[in-house]
Amino acid sequence: MGDGIPAFHLSLPVRDLDETVAFYVDVLGCERRRAGSGWVDVDFFGHQLSLHLADGVAGSETTEVDGTAVPLRHHGVVLEPDDWEAMVASLRAAGVRFTVEPQSRFEGKLGEQHTCFVADPSGNAIELKAFPGGHWR
Repeated sequence: MGDGIPAFHLSLPVRDLDETVAFYVDVLGCERRRAGSGWVDVDFFGHQLSLHLADGVAGSETTEVDGTAVPLRHHGVVLEPDDWEAMVASLRAAGVRFTVEPQSRFEGKLGEQHTCFVADPSGNAIELKAFPGGHWR
C-alpha cells in the first residue's frame, strides 16, 4: 500500500464470477486486477480480494450487534463519514438492496458508527461503515 500499512488478502467463493466481478467493479468502484482460470483479483479499497468460482457460497448465520441482526460471515471497509454517505447514495441510485439498512449504532458511546450491509451477487455479505467521532483504532 506504500504507507507502511500492510494490505490484507481475502479469498471469497462466488457462484458467478463475471456477475460478481461486475458488482465489485461497477457498483463498488473497485479495480479488476489479475485473473486466472476460475478466479479474479480485485483491488478492494487498497486490499486484495480474490474471487473464486465455487459451489455452496454464503452462509445465512447472523449475530446481534447493538440490537440488529447482522451477517456473521462478512467483510467490509471503513470509510470516512462523507465517503460513507456518498457510497450509500451511490448504492441507492444503483438500486442495490441493503440487507441491513444504513443506520447509526452505539450512538453517544465509544465506537459510535454508521453502518450498512449489502450482498454481492454470490451472497457474500459486505459491511460499509464509518466512525463519525474518529478512527476505529
